[in-house]
Amino acid sequence: MQNAFLFIITAVFQLYALTFLLRLLLQWARVDARNPFCQFILRVTNPLVLPLRRYMPAVGPLDSATLVVLLALQMLFSFALVKMLCLADPGLLQLLALAVLRTARLLLQLWFFAILIFVILSWVSPGNYSPAAVLVEAIAAPLLAPLRRFIPPVGGLDLSPLVALIGLQALMMLLPAQQVVAPLLCRGGGQWLI
Repeated sequence: MQNAFLFIITAVFQLYALTFLLRLLLQWARVDARNPFCQFILRVTNPLVLPLRRYMPAVGPLDSATLVVLLALQMLFSFALVKMLCLADPGLLQLLALAVLRTARLLLQLWFFAILIFVILSWVSPGNYSPAAVLVEAIAAPLLAPLRRFIPPVGGLDLSPLVALIGLQALMMLLPAQQVVAPLLCRGGGQWLI
């Protein structure tokens, strides 16, 4: 029963955190704000981002207010999970490390699935316009463009998505999850923290 409850709470929270991460990436990629999906993301995230933006201007293409809100939400959720699942009280640095780790993992997973969807869309409906395809391409392009410079097409087949997917999986395995969670003395629920 507790695992089902934790799954639901974690899934809902990760979806909410994902909207802030998408806002960051889409602003960085300069995606047209008139896109219906962008409009949704902006409306969901504006209540927390706009008040903070008055005090924290953007730094180049990086929206610092959105990044701070995302990390603060990750810290708050991590604190709640640690209080429910672990014996040790978390320090501020442990919570920050957990928040950064959760955000990095979410970013890697987002890129992985964006590239996978991009590849499937290129097979199913190449060249067709859709607002969702524009977003997926905007998220995948920053990873695929540098790889395409070094990996030429083989027989007309672009192998850069395959290399990117393998690289993203390797990076997810290299995240220091165990080193961050182990000092918290979690009782069987440490997997929910990451």
